[in-house]
Amino acid sequence: MAADKVHDIVVLPGDGIGKVCCEVTIKVLQAAGFKANYHYGDIGWDFWCKEGNALPQRTIDLIDKYRTCLFGAITSKPKQAAEAELAPELRGKGYVYYSPIVSLRQHYGLDICVRPTQSFEGNPLNFIRRTTDGGFEEPKIDVVIFRQNTECLYAGVEWTNPNDTVYNALMTHPKMKNFASVPRPELAISCRIFSREACRRICQAAFEYANRYGYKSVTVCEKPNVVRETSGMMEEEAKIAQKKFPHIPLWSTNIDAQMMWMTKNPEEYGVIVSSNMFGDIASDGFAGLVGGLGFASSANLGRDVAVFEPTHGSAPKYAELSPPIVNPIATILCACQMLDYLDMKPMGDRIREAIRKVVRDGKVRTYDMMKLRGGPDVFAHGAASTHQMADAIIAAL
Repeated sequence: MAADKVHDIVVLPGDGIGKVCCEVTIKVLQAAGFKANYHYGDIGWDFWCKEGNALPQRTIDLIDKYRTCLFGAITSKPKQAAEAELAPELRGKGYVYYSPIVSLRQHYGLDICVRPTQSFEGNPLNFIRRTTDGGFEEPKIDVVIFRQNTECLYAGVEWTNPNDTVYNALMTHPKMKNFASVPRPELAISCRIFSREACRRICQAAFEYANRYGYKSVTVCEKPNVVRETSGMMEEEAKIAQKKFPHIPLWSTNIDAQMMWMTKNPEEYGVIVSSNMFGDIASDGFAGLVGGLGFASSANLGRDVAVFEPTHGSAPKYAELSPPIVNPIATILCACQMLDYLDMKPMGDRIREAIRKVVRDGKVRTYDMMKLRGGPDVFAHGAASTHQMADAIIAAL
């Protein structure tokens, strides 16, 4: 794609630290030479409180028009807390809070979630382990999680006190006899739903990515020995997908064992493909080995819409600090994934290399990289602000 093309990007800053992280990320993109018109959309907690809808239709209309989005962060709260913060005139009128990012994934069929976890040399937060001679080593980690993004427990098919139709249908399953004595108002049920087409798409995408970028293996991470039907379907489709790429080994791990093995030999893994819940768990686990959520980006990809978001939350307790203290690298890495998606990978790689240089030099570190407790006093200990980190990356370009 021509470097001088002007792109139209929807920016959804959302809540809390999402606003400042999007702001500095756009500065980095501009410094790298990315040309774009940015269209800002309304999303998040403020719009839930004022309108009873965290994802207004006007934002959907904006995404329908431009199709590529850079996302900040959103605040989510439990059912009763969400109801309590609604505008008084909206309470008791049947409004239900749904996570707007989950709603976006389902509305646009953003079923493929790509979450890279790569260690940066010099990051003091990187995973290390003891060697047999009493020393330490720091394995290089380069793992990409392919998380099925629209199904599983996140599908939202749930009941508390299920109605007659649901209850009677569930009671036809022999395993439900274990719950026959439970009063119906005391039952809460969530369905783990998989479809074969969604399993097929995520497994194919994982193998195609591994083949394109030279990863040495694909691991399907599920629990087929216990949740046999759903995890079993994902494993079946992984085996089918592997037939097109016989040179790439297919490994299989259970999610619980994977969480142990990733701290024993994380460098052994390449691409991991998993369902929604297990992929969420595995990606946060691997992110913890490369610096935490300040370094964790993701791409939500559908057939013709893409949303790029850091995997951290809105961190309300830090949102009002001035100057801001949060690490913007995760959002900047999201922008790099967006550039890859727009066939501008060389520009994305330039930004990644600038991040590597800043982290390796070690002169500019946000509070999390210095292992400080967040708060306004972190600057007295030498921590960089959000803007200083972004400026250092821009200088490294």
